[in-house]
Amino acid sequence: MTVLGLDDTDSRERGMCTTYLATLAAEAIEAAGGTVERRLLVRLNPAVEHKTRGNAALALHTDLPPEETLELAVAELEPLAETADPRTSPGVVVAPGDPAAVPDAVSAFTGRAIRSFVDTAEAVELADESGYLHRGWEGGRGRIGALAAVGAWAALDEWTYEHIAYREFDRCGTPRDVDLDSVFDAAEAHYPDAWDTVDTVEGQAVCVPNAPGPILHGIRGDDADAVRSLSDAIDSEPVDRRSTFLTNQGTDIHLRDGELGTLDGGGAYRVDGVVAADPETRRGGHVFFAFGSVDANAGRDADADGDTDGGAADTVACAAFEPTKRFRDRVRALRPGDELTVCGELSGGTLKLEKFAVRSLNRTESRTPVCPDCDRTMESAGRNQGYRCRDCGTSAPGRVDVETDRELERGWYEVPPCARRHVAKPLIRGGFDAPVHPER
Repeated sequence: MTVLGLDDTDSRERGMCTTYLATLAAEAIEAAGGTVERRLLVRLNPAVEHKTRGNAALALHTDLPPEETLELAVAELEPLAETADPRTSPGVVVAPGDPAAVPDAVSAFTGRAIRSFVDTAEAVELADESGYLHRGWEGGRGRIGALAAVGAWAALDEWTYEHIAYREFDRCGTPRDVDLDSVFDAAEAHYPDAWDTVDTVEGQAVCVPNAPGPILHGIRGDDADAVRSLSDAIDSEPVDRRSTFLTNQGTDIHLRDGELGTLDGGGAYRVDGVVAADPETRRGGHVFFAFGSVDANAGRDADADGDTDGGAADTVACAAFEPTKRFRDRVRALRPGDELTVCGELSGGTLKLEKFAVRSLNRTESRTPVCPDCDRTMESAGRNQGYRCRDCGTSAPGRVDVETDRELERGWYEVPPCARRHVAKPLIRGGFDAPVHPER
């Protein structure tokens, strides 16, 4: 066997798509008399600065010799890679042997490329040590993803599917002609085997990209037949070619278990803690709250930036940004004392929420006491003097705790499909440690 890894051939502004290039390389391999056993679409660390939107690397598992495989891949890449964009830096890595039996250092490199940062020099050195062929253009930073894709089959245990339909290449950059009613009907018929095809509340066809590249639509799910069938049911402009990939999308493989006070920026974490302050909606509609390991009293003194007046352990600011839409209402419903598990990327000291689990809810609320005689709310009697009823003269020593109803329930809440990262696991896929409240 031979493993071909490809990465970083596209551009945010100019288009192209490395999945498209991998599809062309697969066709070239087959035209040369080879076979392609499987196609992998590997999502790497979504916090990487130089990524395009999904930070995908590609791998093909074939039976052609490594030298011929490299020659075919280069012939497809050089005319199409968007190297005019200074941020595009393509790379190819070709490895001989069984993709399940790569060196341990290569599979470990894949894990680090998904969860943290690695550099080009490390990728090149490891490829050379492993006896792999490789080529780079404009610095060849894409060899990082290409090598990670080579090691993915050995490194990863959980795989889902994406079926991609490509438009005629000369249509790239023009509006896509896709019948949205057919997309929503097909999505309903194939849910939940295929997920994140549409956002039913926002009315968006999530599977249809806005970028100027060659993808017409991409269907994700747990069943290969379902994603192909759903794609076939969509009415659209002509489909030029199709490809089905095994992928780590929808698996949460990017998340690391972390503890407050030990988190490093540029990675995504799963962290337990307590809501330390009331959520605050800021300009632009972004919602923030402080999250930490704090006792009940210190928690009430923390602000939404995570700062406290003392007595608190480490805190971090959690945020639900405007593009997460209705998820922000779930965050606004949180209260100090709620125990959560939060998941998201830490960047600039803020954890950008992808999902959270309510472990326990604070069902008591501190309120001004009510007069037992006339049911009027008491007023402050002065600093440290408790409360007094203006009409009856009845007094109370301080505020009282009362039981309150909560909008939230125990379990997992997630951002909607329109805001979901490719690698984030939708709740509908199951396997979570508490009840789930899926968005669709």
